[in-house]
Amino acid sequence: MSLKELLAAFSPDQWDIPVTARKVDVVRNEYEMPTHQHTAGQLLLTLRGSTACRVFEDLWLVPPQCAVWVPPNTPHCNRITARSSVCLLFIRQEHIRLLPATCCTLSISPLVRELIRHVAALPPEDMLAERGERLIQVLLDELSRMPATGLRLPVSSDIRLQSIAESITEAPAERKDLSAWARHIGMSRRSLARLVVRETGLSFGRWRQQLLLVMAIQMLSDGISVQQTAWDLGYESVTAFITMFKKALGASPAKYVQRYFATGTESGS
Repeated sequence: MSLKELLAAFSPDQWDIPVTARKVDVVRNEYEMPTHQHTAGQLLLTLRGSTACRVFEDLWLVPPQCAVWVPPNTPHCNRITARSSVCLLFIRQEHIRLLPATCCTLSISPLVRELIRHVAALPPEDMLAERGERLIQVLLDELSRMPATGLRLPVSSDIRLQSIAESITEAPAERKDLSAWARHIGMSRRSLARLVVRETGLSFGRWRQQLLLVMAIQMLSDGISVQQTAWDLGYESVTAFITMFKKALGASPAKYVQRYFATGTESGS
């Protein structure tokens, strides 16, 4: 089922059952859902490729083997890159008591991943049967045990930080330091440093690194080589880029690509 077909034919709030799910494949072009919300909580699980979810002023990265949790009645926007496969799991409010109260990314175990894929393959009415109820209970119990990850990029509403983010995105290889960016927007170095911390909760260096990580995942998912990605992002060496990437995601870029962006793979094995 394409994403457009899903949006046209399926609403998570239409089913009076604890859990529903749908698997979505985006083949050719990146697709971005408009901002929306629903009374059910949403878990967006990436099977292959790369996805992101924007919630208020935060951008949450969702690489393979991870999912982003969006609590009920929370406005959000999902972006799914080309050649990606995802599962959208919707959980009614009365069944989410063990899940986080705020948006977060979760590292998903193979068991939970396969449970979600199985639920997505079943007609919603099958979830009302006794077997479906048992499946839901196991899924919710296991899901509540999944650890949170730190794949979050704070996106400020401050026009000055938006300008910096846009400039970095357009020319990431230009590694201006904090003082240069402060001059660029007409602020003192100290004032800009305080602004970044106040708006994002991160130091300027950490915030820029998270932005570059977002770009790296998108570039790698588009088939750009590790070496080219490192150069395009302005790293002094491929080794420096690999070190940053591995520290953030637990795998080198090459292994990450081999596991998750290879054509036809979804399980990450």
